[in-house]
Amino acid sequence: MRADRVFAYGAAAGLIGDRILGDPRRGHPVAAFGRAAAAVERALWRDHRGRGALHTLLCAGGAAALGALGARAVRSRPAPLRIALTATATWAVVGGTSLAREARAIGGALAAGDTDVARERLPHLCGRDPHALDEQQIARAVVESVAENTSDAVVGALVWGAVAGVPGLAAFRAVNTLDAMVGHKSPRYLRYGWASARLDDLAGWPGARLTAAAAVLAGPDRRGAVRAWRQDAAKHPSPNAGPVESAFAGALGVRMGGTLAYGGRVEHRPVLNGAAGRPVAVPDIERAVRLSRRVTWLALGACVAGRTLAARVARTHQEGRA
Repeated sequence: MRADRVFAYGAAAGLIGDRILGDPRRGHPVAAFGRAAAAVERALWRDHRGRGALHTLLCAGGAAALGALGARAVRSRPAPLRIALTATATWAVVGGTSLAREARAIGGALAAGDTDVARERLPHLCGRDPHALDEQQIARAVVESVAENTSDAVVGALVWGAVAGVPGLAAFRAVNTLDAMVGHKSPRYLRYGWASARLDDLAGWPGARLTAAAAVLAGPDRRGAVRAWRQDAAKHPSPNAGPVESAFAGALGVRMGGTLAYGGRVEHRPVLNGAAGRPVAVPDIERAVRLSRRVTWLALGACVAGRTLAARVARTHQEGRA
């Protein structure tokens, strides 16, 4: 069976597995990677960009190498085994179901009027300081996190899986995890995490644009999504979160951005879709989750189509040379 079909069947099976099973409570491969990366950090850490770059190279390169070894081991084996490896890798690196569950749990607490429970659960979803947030601000934080993590936790992985198979899936999740661990602008990681943050920006670039485009197609307000993406994406400090959050904001007809607090740091970000949007409300959490689901399957279709087209072009080129 051709590699493009193996990816198509395997990635679809992996997404279905994530939808049914979610993340395991124990023994998750990403958690194991995080422990290994933390051990490397303890051995290497210095307040220096070069040490941080070596950390990134060892961890992300190691994950890609393990993926490549797995793919090589099944290269000449029957197609079902190759599909199973792709499905397992996809299930291991995507986090759409856990994202939806956490968002809905917070939304349920807010709907029940239990803001304290919502504040307790918010750190499971994002790094924002929940203590000073009211109901509307918590709902906004959840919707923003659903939008951004649709790209980071799902679509970006599918893009690199389409490009490079199992090694691409593993490498993207490693890079994204490293960014979450050391890529933020705290005093400890301002230099050491620089390489991880920059590599995450590069790796996330295509997935973020595909996520935004899929949000335009899948959202209830296509014109609003396009308008917000064009007008507001560049205002966001993140080159990848900007297109995604602005497209989601326009598609849902809400405003995102504004003042945020992360671990004692306060950031005043521009408002996205501010002219046409309304404040985020609790029911918008469920709307964002449903949009995220539709975006995921549209993105899978685009990745499969892109890989199939690339394989067809390569075969045509080879036949022409023959």
